[in-house]
Amino acid sequence: MTNRADSLSSEHTLLAHLGIEIVEASGTRVVATMPVDARTHQPMGLLHGGASVALAESVASIGAYLSVADQGLTAVGLEINANHLRGVRAGTVTATATPIHQGRTTQVWQIDIADEQGRAVCTSRCTLAIIPMPAGA
Repeated sequence: MTNRADSLSSEHTLLAHLGIEIVEASGTRVVATMPVDARTHQPMGLLHGGASVALAESVASIGAYLSVADQGLTAVGLEINANHLRGVRAGTVTATATPIHQGRTTQVWQIDIADEQGRAVCTSRCTLAIIPMPAGA
């Protein structure tokens, strides 16, 4: 993992709160894990769809950022969709994000989330805007 990716998962972020850990990070592929526990459950004891979406947007955003950071740019989410395919009660899920399109002003990333047995849990697509890095960031 790069130093830039390290700084994106500091203790005061949503990633830390949800227990998301970046396993691999580059401008062309990001892999992260997230525990399925009380932090990520919905009231029925299943993985909350919003937690899956937070994981998906996080890995897509990190990948898009890493692909443009050396140009003084960053990435912000424009749109995300998700199809929740399988319920998970416990364990760890793994998200793998890869770009579908990396343009000058937008990027589109595909994110697949799987359970510990490799079964599909959620599939998502995230569109990101590429913008100048805000001053002071």
